[in-house]
Amino acid sequence: MPQHCLPPRGQDDALAERKKKQIHKEMTGASSENTCPLLVPMLGRMWASTVGRLTPRVPHSQQFISFLKIHRYSCGPTVYDRAHLGHACSYVRFDIIRRIMTRFFGIEVIMVMGITDIDDKIIKRANEMNISPVALARIYEEDFKQDMAALKVLPPTVYMRVTDNIPQIISFIKTIIASGQAYATSQGNVYFDVKSWGKRYGVLTTIYPDTQDEVVGTDKRHGKDFALWKAAKPQELSWTSPWGKGRPGWHIECSTISSAVFGKQLDIHTGGIDLAFPHHENEIAQCEVYHQCEQWGNYFLHSGHLHVKGSQEKMSKSLKNFITIKDFLKKFSSDQFRMFCLRSRYSSVEFSDDTMDDAKHLLQAISSFIRDANAYIKGQLVCDPVREDILWERLANTKVTVKAAFADDFDTSRAVAAIMDLIHHGNRQLKAVTKDAGSPRSSVVYGSIISYIEGFFNALGMSFGERQVALGGDNSAVLSNVIDELVRFRAKVRHYALALPEEADAVPMEGVVAAEGAKQEQKEKRQQLIQERKPLLEACDSLRGDLAAFGIHIKDRAAVSTWEIEEGGQVGQQTKKKS
Repeated sequence: MPQHCLPPRGQDDALAERKKKQIHKEMTGASSENTCPLLVPMLGRMWASTVGRLTPRVPHSQQFISFLKIHRYSCGPTVYDRAHLGHACSYVRFDIIRRIMTRFFGIEVIMVMGITDIDDKIIKRANEMNISPVALARIYEEDFKQDMAALKVLPPTVYMRVTDNIPQIISFIKTIIASGQAYATSQGNVYFDVKSWGKRYGVLTTIYPDTQDEVVGTDKRHGKDFALWKAAKPQELSWTSPWGKGRPGWHIECSTISSAVFGKQLDIHTGGIDLAFPHHENEIAQCEVYHQCEQWGNYFLHSGHLHVKGSQEKMSKSLKNFITIKDFLKKFSSDQFRMFCLRSRYSSVEFSDDTMDDAKHLLQAISSFIRDANAYIKGQLVCDPVREDILWERLANTKVTVKAAFADDFDTSRAVAAIMDLIHHGNRQLKAVTKDAGSPRSSVVYGSIISYIEGFFNALGMSFGERQVALGGDNSAVLSNVIDELVRFRAKVRHYALALPEEADAVPMEGVVAAEGAKQEQKEKRQQLIQERKPLLEACDSLRGDLAAFGIHIKDRAAVSTWEIEEGGQVGQQTKKKS
């Protein structure tokens, strides 16, 4: 995932050019000997690698040092249609980073998300549907929020709509015009004068404002100039301004909203990699003109594109190769998608059923370990004596590795690998034996491992507590108890059906014929009981198979039966197994 740290103003031009080229190479995927600028939360500081040396960078907010608090702005959706999996990937990955900062480093994140509720796409779609742009935007804004909740993405501290901030946007534009970096045209448009900003334009990308470019069919002075205010077209939603009726340009909205909340400097700005230019580049220019500051945004985090397997194209609505979040969640769970996101770190991510199946299998392995470890703690799984010293050492090492991975550019893939290695070593000592030797169980060490693993994933927005997976909702505890009682009742029926009288040793009798007769009678009685109780065993098997179709899997052990939930049970595809 690219992270762009802006170098302090005042560096010599050669260093600035080297920095631009480095970031451009990293954004475009080209190799570079220089390390990517990293954003690392550690001990109340942001560490950023500049060219040739590592220097500490403290965020603008002085509260960060004393109270561990940072300010973050996130580009939100343009609400004209349903959100797709490409959007989900970006928001889930940034949600993971937010959770890492808050839950693992104790940093409070004050987060604002802008909602673009007036835009060319919104107007076009509203006209197609014959409804007002406002109504359309409200429908899809709520739809977006529902999708984020389904993906377990934490809501921002506050959502802010563009249409609720029109007076502030107009005031922002007036200040930029007064500074000499924007101009109004006779047609009622207002543009930012990129050429007037000189070498200060292009800090995220290699853009040269002095390059001559042709201006065709527009009232711009230069081709790279971008709109701050757009004159209204007939029948369009518009607002009154000093330049005539119109509406805001795209880039000005985020600059105004973030400045209204956080002032002249921002700690972290997040968004997709496709927003680096022109959107974030233009935001920087607008804000630094407005605030007359040397550096407005300290850090820009850009999530990479989500590619469909076998295609170099990103998933997007314009390319019509997208999967809506709602359709995706009919096939996979939010936890499975979050695990998919945890396994990747850098710019581009490839999506396919295979990569999702890999994530699903990891979740199953984790659930299986937690289930077996709990069974061992309860005495339902009998094992040889456990080497507690090895497991305690592994647990301590895992905690150190996870913290170091998160402090290294939020390396979630390395953190998950450390958890899976801990599970591997925990499983190695959970080898079932047929006979209980009566040795004491190592319940505390396994309880500690379970607690850490569950806490790790819960902190990242996933559920691995016993009986939690796939039960969800307000009645999950009741449903869990009902399944407990059902499985317990089935176990009693099954044990009764299997409790047949043993064949007794031959008892001395008078005469061989009498002895043989008694033995034959006993055998016939056993056969009769087997036939009579066979329907009970078949009913137990049938119930187990039916529940498996809904993702509830029963495991019959020596003394008791246990159960677990697996998300996405497939009706009709489960194989019934004989007890």
